[in-house]
Amino acid sequence: MNINEKLTVIQTEFKSKKTRFNSFGKYYFRSAEDILEATKPFLKKLGVSVTIHETLISTEEGPVLQVTATLSDSEKLDHFMSAQAIVGVDLNQKGMQRPQQFGAASSYGKKYALGNLFLIDDTQDSDATNNHGKIKQKAVKQKLTDASLNKAKDYVAKGGSVETIKNKYIVSAKQEKLLTQTL
Repeated sequence: MNINEKLTVIQTEFKSKKTRFNSFGKYYFRSAEDILEATKPFLKKLGVSVTIHETLISTEEGPVLQVTATLSDSEKLDHFMSAQAIVGVDLNQKGMQRPQQFGAASSYGKKYALGNLFLIDDTQDSDATNNHGKIKQKAVKQKLTDASLNKAKDYVAKGGSVETIKNKYIVSAKQEKLLTQTL
């Protein structure tokens, strides 16, 4: 199987759910880490690897990151497929320090370079559906999963409120008890 055929397998079989929630924008999304985690089963099976390379470009408008995601054949190292994303770094982002500004642009660039490489359809992603506060939508509560429970415990341990979690999630009596024990 050549690199093109291997990439086609990933593009057609790849699944990565949007499990992360942006509480400010009220939407679910997937991160670059989620995409990379979802590709791991394909790496060994197909004998490929994924790398990400970032290049900082200085422009008159400010810094820009060129992010390249590459799928390489582990047996034939000169066989690879790449896709890029170009992302501006917003140095005027309020509430963020300089490393956070670059980190946000880097994360965004990685996500979209990987999305371009693996043909991830983000038409229902936050960038396509975010109405920027123009339309109020009723938030639908999700069940608090066991995986999310640990994050919720950390949140409460750092001073967060159990009520805030209950406002966002459907919390069982057992989970609430575990959360209140964290206090």
